[in-house]
Amino acid sequence: MKYLIVLCCIAVAALADDKYTDKYDNINLEEILENKRLLTAYVNCVMERGKCSPEGKELKENLQEAIETGCAKCTENQEKGAYRVIEHLIKNELDIWRELTAKYDPKGTWRKKYEERARANGITIPE
Repeated sequence: MKYLIVLCCIAVAALADDKYTDKYDNINLEEILENKRLLTAYVNCVMERGKCSPEGKELKENLQEAIETGCAKCTENQEKGAYRVIEHLIKNELDIWRELTAKYDPKGTWRKKYEERARANGITIPE
């Protein structure tokens, strides 16, 4: 029985480690989304056109996997933030959204999923 408890603890610890770092979970997304200069800096980072802040570097390293897995390794804050950013880009920065999806989802597989979710949340997407 004692070994079973130890194995369960190891399994839980392994699952906890299978998440992205949470050290940037409290970043102020609204400040970034509302400031074109900051938003452009992050976009340039993930598009490999500019320097990356530590937060931007972390985002760039994990973006492809997060998109493809529906944010499976995201913390709860990261998942909420990801959908907030995606919906903001679709609604307010469609050119940036299309540029990012062209690079990170060239077949459009995941883009369709995220756009359907945005539509379900009342966001109109021009064709």
